[in-house]
Amino acid sequence: MANVSMDFNIQDFVLLGLNEMEQLRYLYAVIALVIYLSTISLCTLIIYVVWKEQSLHEPMYIFICGLVGNVMVGSSAFLPKLAIDLFAGWTTISLSKCLTQAYFIQTFFFVEILTFTIMGFDRYLAVGFPLRYHSLMTNKKAILSLTTIWSVILLLLLIGFIMVVMLTLCGNSIYNVYCETMSLTRLACGSTFIYNVYGTTVTLLIIVSSLAIVVYCYIWTFIVCLKISKEASQKAINTLVTHIITYSTFMATSLFIAFRYRLNGGSLSTATHVIISTAGLSVSITVNPLIYGIRTEALRAKMIHTLKEIIQKKTLSKFK
Repeated sequence: MANVSMDFNIQDFVLLGLNEMEQLRYLYAVIALVIYLSTISLCTLIIYVVWKEQSLHEPMYIFICGLVGNVMVGSSAFLPKLAIDLFAGWTTISLSKCLTQAYFIQTFFFVEILTFTIMGFDRYLAVGFPLRYHSLMTNKKAILSLTTIWSVILLLLLIGFIMVVMLTLCGNSIYNVYCETMSLTRLACGSTFIYNVYGTTVTLLIIVSSLAIVVYCYIWTFIVCLKISKEASQKAINTLVTHIITYSTFMATSLFIAFRYRLNGGSLSTATHVIISTAGLSVSITVNPLIYGIRTEALRAKMIHTLKEIIQKKTLSKFK
């Protein structure tokens, strides 16, 4: 196959994963659309309730908003295009759209990891230093932390994507239903050594530092819980368990997606690539807002109250 330069005007990629979904493409399209609309609605409700309720103007809920706000970015980069492609029967994507999609999907993953990390540290401060907590972690510091996370990740990924754009490709077939840089670099004709070193270093630095901080915070938070009153301990452990469930689920699915190319020497079938990447990303998108919306008692109560108010207003408007 002839070499193909990274030219935004001439290059289209074939998403082979969409062919694997051809027989049931309308069913998959509906599922993708339902998941997207449900996720966006739940995330929007969480953000609205936190913004509206003065009692929820605390760092923990600001971080939850940051988490679900990022989920909205990740789901919007993946699910709408998937649904449209399946409904329309399209199997190609331009280079510019491919790079954009890959950029925001990877941004979602890394921002989510670091947001989980700062949330774990926040709970460690709240449980371990209750008297000093409101000075150690303020709302402004929480917002600054989220802003810093986004700024750093966007910059680091931009450098990596500049390296990808400079590659010369020898093919246009992507074994997936969405774009990612690993799929693009596997099409490169020449050496990808510099990008691989940079990408591996950044990824390991983020993952290892996140795991180290979160595990440290988990251990010390649990130790503190053994020393405080039963009521306070139960509340702290409930929050800790929620964080553990969402963090571990996200990390497991993310690592599975990231390392699937290295499984079985990189010889996985297209169908296997589709199942791992689609299921993994879908779980990462849907689990976090759902669990935090259900398990966070104060937030759940306010969400239910807000929904009742909305339903009552709509019911009254119909009778006017």
